[in-house]
Amino acid sequence: MRRKTFDALLATGGLVVAAVLAIAGGLLLWGHNFAVNSVHDQLAQQEVFFPSAAEIKQANDPEITKYVTPYAGQQVLTGTQAEVYANHYIAVHLDAVADGKTYSQVSGQFITMDPKDPDYATVAAQRQTLFMGETLRGLLLDAYAFGKVGEIAGIAAIAAFIGSGVMLLLSGLGLWHLRRTAPETEVLPALGGHHPTPVTS
Repeated sequence: MRRKTFDALLATGGLVVAAVLAIAGGLLLWGHNFAVNSVHDQLAQQEVFFPSAAEIKQANDPEITKYVTPYAGQQVLTGTQAEVYANHYIAVHLDAVADGKTYSQVSGQFITMDPKDPDYATVAAQRQTLFMGETLRGLLLDAYAFGKVGEIAGIAAIAAFIGSGVMLLLSGLGLWHLRRTAPETEVLPALGGHHPTPVTS
């Protein structure tokens, strides 16, 4: 194969790959912005705020102090904040409601109780609290998951744009080499780029 033909094929293929990566990067960037903006807007409407520094100190819980303190007083607006609020604030309080029991466990206990049982009202209150807390926690973790997908899309978009740039550069170098290559040059002359002289008797 002629070297000019080989270079032209590689350069053209590189340009096609660069275009595909650029389009993919654009779509991934759009997905990133959509996810991030959706999470922000949905959380902003809920008006959930982290406790103040004084309230965090008053809670006197190592997990809350460690994870929640950096966001003291802030409104929950990002997926990362939603995860912290759900797993290191709500979850800690829910664990204290019924000695670590989940809503499902407490609800099952409540259903089988006699209304005359002296603990009936207590278990009913625990059931209601756990239902509301776990519902809010689940919604916040959904926001966190959606935000994480958006974050990954953003990273993938950057990688796609970098890949597109690299392929564009390589294609440019290939075209530059194509112009400097002699028309008769073969890619692998030792493997058939020249024809042996016929043997005559």
